[in-house]
Formats: sequence, structure tokens, C-alpha cells
Amino acid sequence: MDNTSIITQVANPKEEESICASQDKVSQSNGSLKKQRSRSIFSPFFCCFRNYNDYRVEPPLANNKTRALPPPPPPPEENGAPLKCDRAPADSIPGPPAKFLLPEVSIADCGRNCVVIDLDETLVHSSFKPISNADFIVPVEIDGTVHQVYVLKRPHVDEFLQRMGELFECVLFTASLAKYADPVADLLDRRGVFRARLFRESCVFHRGNYVKDLSRLGRELAKVIIVDNSPASYIFHPENAVPVQSWFDDMADKELLELLPIFEGLSQEDDVYSLLQSLRDR
Repeated sequence: MDNTSIITQVANPKEEESICASQDKVSQSNGSLKKQRSRSIFSPFFCCFRNYNDYRVEPPLANNKTRALPPPPPPPEENGAPLKCDRAPADSIPGPPAKFLLPEVSIADCGRNCVVIDLDETLVHSSFKPISNADFIVPVEIDGTVHQVYVLKRPHVDEFLQRMGELFECVLFTASLAKYADPVADLLDRRGVFRARLFRESCVFHRGNYVKDLSRLGRELAKVIIVDNSPASYIFHPENAVPVQSWFDDMADKELLELLPIFEGLSQEDDVYSLLQSLRDR
């Protein structure tokens, strides 16, 4: 296994030569990932929505509020072989899974909305190349050899996670492998904010992308929000997304703090679609 294939991340312009060898990473836009932003707290949100078409693999599913769970996409890959989703007729798509990805809502989270949070380039950036100021160094065994993964925390990630844990039922959902992502989450989430952790095997492999199908969570979709730097990760439910800019090493970045007012509002909504749509309409 190629060591970079355990982490699903967008290419860091500074590390593109080492990362481009990965055959399992999610397909991403070829445009620049860092764009000039205004000082408005909503500017990162709107910027990512304006660029959604750069990443879109297929037309997004329409929001139908008359049903809690929209028809799910094709099932996950089996035995490492991607399904031929683009050739499957629409009427062959199976119904909801018999067993959902998340357990029953705990008493502590009863009545809360659920927020699904990505890991790589959203909360942290990881590299197999040594980083002098790494916050964590995580050993990962690959094909009998232990490799060191150097992890940088995004600025203000601790404050962000603490507040999110106070407002929501928080779930970590990453397309990276558990052998890397689970120990990183142990070091990152000292307070136990994440009620559950989902990894690559919980994604749907669809047209070259690891997609996070929110209909498989077992939560009412009108109460689910996904926070992710990759639009390809939520192509089945773009109306549930709060996009963030991909982060690599900009220690002056304040996006997580700037997004908190949006989440403060979303935590009070019985139907997150209304507020997210109003933000897009602006």
C-alpha cells in the first residue's frame, strides 16, 4: 500500500510531488485552493458555495422536506473494487440500509442537531514529510513498516471543537483510513467532543470520490450539517453543507472562529435547510 493512500486529502501545493502518487485520494479541483477573502465572517461560506460547480460530479439531489431520508446513492465499494455507479440505472439504487452508521442518540444529545466534521485540511493537515513545528507525530504501520505522520493543527481548532461540542451532537467523518485517523483524533479531541468516528469504509465510493452519504447516518436530514473542505465529499447532500477553505499551514488562518456565529444560529434551528438556504441566497 502506498503510504499516502491512507490519508484522503487535497494536494498541498508545497507537497504536490509526493501526494500526486496516491491513487486513492479524492478527485479535486485544479484551481488554487487559497483565495483572497474579505473580513466578513460569512465570506468563506459564500466563497465555497460559489465554487461548488468546480467540484460537482453530478447534479445535487433536490431538498424534499416531505421525507426525512432521501433516496441514498449506490452502496459502498466491496472488496476494494469501485462499483460502476455511473452505469447503474436510477431505479436500481437500493433503499436505506438496514443498519445505520450511528448508534441511537444519547440522552445528552437528545434534541440537538448533528454536525458531521471532516478531518484532513478541515481541522488538521498531515504529511509524511517532516514538519518542524508539527503538533503531533503519529506512527502508522504500513505493510510491516512504521512510518511517521506529521500533523499540524489548524489555528483555533481547540476553541472550535469545544464550542461545537457544547452546541451539537458531533461526529468525525473522514475518508482516511482508521489506522491513521483514529490516533490523530485521540490526540486532537482530548475533551471527547466526537460522539462517533466514521472512516473510509463508511463512505460510498462513487465515480472516483469517497462520498459521505448523510442518509446512512440514521439521523433526520433536516437536523444534519456537514463541515468539509471538499465539495466532492457531500455531492449527495450539498444543501446540508457548511463549506470551509482547505487548510495546509497558514498559521494566521481564522476561518474556524469566523464560522462559529453560523453554527450558533444553526444549533437553534429545527430545520437547518432554511438557514443554510438563506445564507446561500445572500
